Amino acid sequence: MDETIGRVLGLLNLLQSRPVWTGSELAAELGVTTRSIRRDVERLRRLGYPIRATQGVGGGYQLGAGRALPPLLLDDGEAVAVAVSLRLAAGGSVAGVGEAALRALSKLDQMLPARLRASVDAVAGSTVSLDGTRGGDDIVPSSRLLALAHAIRTPEQVTFAYTPAGPDAPTAERRVEPYRLVSAGRRWYLMAYDLVREDWRTFRLDRIDAVHATGFRFARRAAPDAAGFVQAAISQNPYAHVARIRIAAPAGTVRSQIPASVAAVEADGDDACILTAGGNSLEFVALHVALLGHVATVLDPPELAPALKDLGARLARMGGTGPDRN
Repeated sequence: MDETIGRVLGLLNLLQSRPVWTGSELAAELGVTTRSIRRDVERLRRLGYPIRATQGVGGGYQLGAGRALPPLLLDDGEAVAVAVSLRLAAGGSVAGVGEAALRALSKLDQMLPARLRASVDAVAGSTVSLDGTRGGDDIVPSSRLLALAHAIRTPEQVTFAYTPAGPDAPTAERRVEPYRLVSAGRRWYLMAYDLVREDWRTFRLDRIDAVHATGFRFARRAAPDAAGFVQAAISQNPYAHVARIRIAAPAGTVRSQIPASVAAVEADGDDACILTAGGNSLEFVALHVALLGHVATVLDPPELAPALKDLGARLARMGGTGPDRN
């Protein structure tokens, strides 16, 4: 049985290495008969691998695309290349694929031999991307992402040191049940249930340090929508004012103008949307709404409408067209 399994895996590796193989070529590579090749091809088909067989000149066995992605065999070089690419994508260098890349990387990392993991660390550590050269304290090590991703998949309680915003904010140990990792632009957030505060919390990963898996498993709780919870936490909760404004433009258009970490945008029909954003200054909110360039109607708070009017008057005076321009 072990010999058969090894031969089938060897056959699969050959089929993945080039587009077409004849039965004779495969038999010669594996040291078996063409009859054994036919039987092993049928075994792979039963496992979900779509292997086509064509006759004539140029014909042979070909591994094709199927309805679902079956397991892939990677040699050492391929595994390192994939892992490095996933690390770069998880770090935000490929737009829109950060979370999917992290899920794939956590699966691959679980099976990666130590000798290959060292190679991945070496390559990734000596690689930078142009949109990753921004620097600053919000760069998150992939090891931190992976540690939290593994704990979420298990699921397993974790502890970590967390430093809130503010120049003199004290660092404290937090013990949580991790639920989801959410990326917002190039910044990562953890949504977790805080066991000390007994409530859901959002943590910026660049402010987390010393992640430790405790070994304690937990049953998953009913949780709020992770994306919506994190978006509200970072775009509304920290601010003195939360504004709701109806924008006379499609939701997709407005979303392309303003990051998800700054405001929530919900469609209000095909040609309008509701923008919800926070700010410590109504004038600051008014300025950014004006810069969107669309017709806007204030829904809440009532104080925002006078702030918009006052901003318009001040801009008119600056442009030399207001009533007090002299």
